[in-house]
Amino acid sequence: MNTQSNKYRVAKCACHGLSITLKGEPDVVSSCNCNACQRRTGSVLGVAAYFNETSIVSQSGASKVYERKAASDGTVSMHFCPDCGSTVFWRLTMYPDHLGVAVGCFADPDFPAPERTVWAKRKHHWVEFPSSMKVFSEAP
Repeated sequence: MNTQSNKYRVAKCACHGLSITLKGEPDVVSSCNCNACQRRTGSVLGVAAYFNETSIVSQSGASKVYERKAASDGTVSMHFCPDCGSTVFWRLTMYPDHLGVAVGCFADPDFPAPERTVWAKRKHHWVEFPSSMKVFSEAP
């Protein structure tokens, strides 16, 4: 998806205390139905934009890190605001040159839609995806 745009995107937590600014378009936008993303978001799925580390322009504000084991046997290090608790971004050991950013933190209704969904075997029975979306039962 990355089209080498010069557009800047800013993701912020709920209280605006933690933010990250990125340049360009994400390499991929994906929704995830795994139980960990459901718990992280408090919703039925999470939506993430993955940017190359070279897209990071700046990060401001303090973050706390929660690290958990990933299904891939690697780790996920989630950075969240110590004041409001919003998870803004994360790093996965299996994609060391990328940063995942919670799409909702951009608060941009024109943000690109997910092109795929993962861990569909964990989705809630009433969740539907467009027929054009790539659907993976687990992680691709």
